[in-house]
Order: sequence, then C-alpha cells, then structure tokens
Amino acid sequence: MNKKDILSMTLAELEAEVTALGEKKFRGGQLYDWLHVKRATAFAECSNLPKLFIDRLNENFFIMRPTVERKLVSKLDGTTKYLYKFPDGERCETVLMSYKHGNSLCISTQVGCKMGCSFCASTKAGYVRDLAPSEMLSQIYETERDSGRKVESLVLMGIGEPLDNFANVMKFLTLLSSEKGMNMSLRHVSLSTCGIVPRIRELADMKTGLTLSVSLHAPTDEKRNAIMPINKRYDTAELIDACKYYFEQTGRRISFEFALIAGVNDDTQTAKELIRLLRPISPCHVNLIPVNEIREREYRKSAKVREFQQKLTEGGLNATVRRTLGADISAACGQLRRDSADNPEKK
Repeated sequence: MNKKDILSMTLAELEAEVTALGEKKFRGGQLYDWLHVKRATAFAECSNLPKLFIDRLNENFFIMRPTVERKLVSKLDGTTKYLYKFPDGERCETVLMSYKHGNSLCISTQVGCKMGCSFCASTKAGYVRDLAPSEMLSQIYETERDSGRKVESLVLMGIGEPLDNFANVMKFLTLLSSEKGMNMSLRHVSLSTCGIVPRIRELADMKTGLTLSVSLHAPTDEKRNAIMPINKRYDTAELIDACKYYFEQTGRRISFEFALIAGVNDDTQTAKELIRLLRPISPCHVNLIPVNEIREREYRKSAKVREFQQKLTEGGLNATVRRTLGADISAACGQLRRDSADNPEKK
C-alpha cells in the first residue's frame, strides 16, 4: 500500500483522514499541531495521541523529511547553503540569508527547471519533477531545525519555476500561512517567475498579498528571445500587460529582476529601452544583479552595474543593486545540485 504524504495535507484534509480512520475530528487538529508547530519527525513523538492511532498513522502515512547532503557556510557573511536529498534520491537547494530585518530563506519549487534560460545553472542539470507542498515546507522546517534560526521571510527563487508548479505552490502557501501552522503572512513571501502570463493573471485574481518578482533580464523581444525561451511563448508586451494587471488587482509593487551580462544587456541603449518599458508601470522596482558565471556559457559579470543603475534612476525608475551574499560558496541557484549530479560521489 502506498502511504500518503501527510505533511502536504491541509487541516481540513487531515481532519477528514483521521475521521475516516475512526478517530474523532479533534485528533486531526492535534496531529496538525504536532506536524506544523512542534515539527514532529515521527508519529511516535506525538505523545498525546493514542498508541493504536499512532500505529494506524504509521500504516497509512509518512512524514516528509529530506536529509542534508551538503551544507556550505560562507565565511564572508554567514550565508548557509543546503543541498537537500529527498527519499527518492532527488535533490534541491535552499539558501539561508541574514539581513537587518531578519532571516530570509530562498527555497526551490522543482527538481530542475524546464524554462531553459541561458544564463541560469538551475536548468543545466535538467528538469526531473515538481516538488510537493511537503517538500517545500520541509526545506523551511529542516533549515530552522538545523540552523536554530527562525525564518522571517521567504523567497521562491531557488531551483524551478514556481508558476510551472502552480497547484502545489498554491497549496504550499496555504499551509505556510495557516493560523494553526507556521502562520507566516504572505506579505513576507516573494515569488519569482520568468513570465508565465496566464498564471500571473490567475495569481493576481487570488489576491494572496505576496510580492511578485519577474525575471525580465531584457527589455525587447529580440534580446529576451535570445536568452529566455519563455519569451517566444509569452512576449514582452503580454508579460508587461500581465504585470500591470497584477498591480491593478493587488496594489502590490512588482520587482523586476535584471541580471547584467557584459556585452549583452548592459549598454546605454538597453537602459533606455528598459526605462521606456517599465516607466508606465508605477510604482515598480528594478533589482540589478551581476550575472552568476556558469561554466557552460561565456557570460561574464558586467563592470557597468552602478553606471546602469544611475541611468535607470535618472530615467525615473527605482533601481537598486542586489547585495551579493555567499559568493565564496556559490550560493546562486542550481550550482550545488548540478555539481552533485556531475559528481555523484561528491558529498
């Protein structure tokens, strides 16, 4: 018999499951508290549940718990990068970062990525599967357990495209924000997408309160097509229209990610095109990122980041340069998983 993934269940689903086992409905609430507040890793830890009930839980369910395959801690700023291994042997990356406002965790939503952005390491080891809600939650639970640090904010910007795993991500957000569970406000969550337009519009209608972060990286179809295949499906105009709709529906300012690549998108003309594209979306924020260099491409970090920022600011855009964290541990997404896939014996 295939056991059910209990950590992916909402409180209502859990209550239905326990009543189906012949238990009182309130046992579902007790179990939910053990899983999401006390963070039990085995049913035997649930000390206020009857032994017969615990036996039936063991027969019918499992508690998702990945193991830490590798852990790297930056000597520069304390950023901690985890390579988590799931029971089926697949891996994902999670990065814990400290800021003045608290600890932020960047989690993965898929094993690999389908999107094929040419500058991104996450897609190089290939797409394998989506992550379940429990596998996203467990990245938080295990990181807090291992580090002893509370996560105050969350970024869905690790391996994978969150809007390509829409149903699981939305259920994960429901569990994350549950008053009976972790109870994190979705205003402390940022979701990054390369631009799946129908899902952006659907997300806008849901009015979750989260921050939408759009990986733009080029202001025209010609330039964006060359580095981001998704643009051939949903072009720049469609993406910007969807972003306008998101702001109109939610009132939440959109952040546009822009990785600066030397000789590709760091020139004055690109800055002017970006200003023309984004100025109608007000207010918005442009987050400039020195591109992460990967061995499959000859892309190099631009030396014009501050100059590019100044051009955008003078053109009326709110632009900042992302603070680089964990540079000495390759904290950018995808690099640790890819290395592990290339070198299975490396631990």
